[in-house]
Amino acid sequence: MKTPVLTAADGADWEARLVVALDRGDHEVSVVRRCVDVVDLLAVATTGQARAALVAAGLRRLDADAIDRLAAAEVAVIGVVRRGDEAAQERLAAIGVGFVVPEDADSAVIAGVIGDAIAARESGERAPRGFGDPTASISMAIPPTPGAFPVELPTQRGTVIAVWGPTGAPGRTTVAVLMADELSRLTRSSLLVDADVYGGVVASVLGLLDESPGFAAACRQAGSSRLDAASLAALAWQLSPSLRVLTGLPRAERWPELRPAAVESVLEAARGLADFTVVDCGFNLESDEELSFDTVAPRRNGATLAVLDSADVIIAVGAGDPIGMQRLVRGLAELRDAQVSAPIRVVLNKVRSSAVPGDAEAELAKALERFAGCRPAAMLPNDVEALDAALRVGKTLADVRPRSPLRVAAAELAADLAGVSQPARRRSRA
Repeated sequence: MKTPVLTAADGADWEARLVVALDRGDHEVSVVRRCVDVVDLLAVATTGQARAALVAAGLRRLDADAIDRLAAAEVAVIGVVRRGDEAAQERLAAIGVGFVVPEDADSAVIAGVIGDAIAARESGERAPRGFGDPTASISMAIPPTPGAFPVELPTQRGTVIAVWGPTGAPGRTTVAVLMADELSRLTRSSLLVDADVYGGVVASVLGLLDESPGFAAACRQAGSSRLDAASLAALAWQLSPSLRVLTGLPRAERWPELRPAAVESVLEAARGLADFTVVDCGFNLESDEELSFDTVAPRRNGATLAVLDSADVIIAVGAGDPIGMQRLVRGLAELRDAQVSAPIRVVLNKVRSSAVPGDAEAELAKALERFAGCRPAAMLPNDVEALDAALRVGKTLADVRPRSPLRVAAAELAADLAGVSQPARRRSRA
């Protein structure tokens, strides 16, 4: 039986010649459909009609997400380029196409490459997605703030920290901003990313304009071309020489722009830009099971799940009150059901004696251990006055209230995450 193959050439001259050559030759390969565009290609791929696809390098809307969807449909992808066009080869490699043939290649050669691509897919091999040379184009990086600072790359692969929490506003953004700021003061650099698909507010907290969401722009660039440290830095706001921010979506309905494959690519590139990347992600972990069988349909929570899968550490934030604890315990169970591999550090936020009888910290710790089987990594006090003061001027807590109890507790947690010694916090007793 001949191997069924799809083509998508966007009107390129080679398609007709190649179809005739493959059908006439004794190569055990047959073109079953000439697709008019990427949408048509993806739709046909999901039906199981083909095992491979020949795609033109210049095919419109061909990006990393499309390649991932073809892989999910068990279709091997082979790029077709003009002989000697190194730029096209690099673009295909950047989005995850591992097999490329020149458009004037003999049909026997193309059939052989198709067989190799199918064998590689069936063996589980995936072409490495290119993220560019971290040192390339550094002089071209222009952050969107006046007085840009030079790009200083980390000396080793950076760490990604996902800040997650259940529904009910436990303070995910507050903790994410605190961690990114404190880590930037303890290490050479940190990057704060707003990946909340339900309405991120990092830009508002820091007094930044969010009309041009940096994270969405980075996802678009990662999906269509090579993304390196310099190009990522150019999309980020620079708050200090060691702290950058990728702002989130200004409107929640734009969530389809944050494709999971692109999110993973951006976070991989971020490892080459900052020592620590702190990601504020959405609360919802539902995998949209009805949509999961449709490889074309976007999934709203896919970005959150991609962040959690890419993270080296997950900070699970819960409110330090009875309702917040109940939501946290249920949320931790959902987080474990999501089969994340990163270690989970539980942080109780908004801790206050008025909401919990007796010794609030001791009681909360006992409840967490009893119902969730873990101990809190940190307890952050409910310092509303300090947070309001920082919010009024769009600054971080360390700039506005450096001695506030919340800032001190956050600095201790950041030091623990960074592996840096920090003086112990003096615990006050009411």
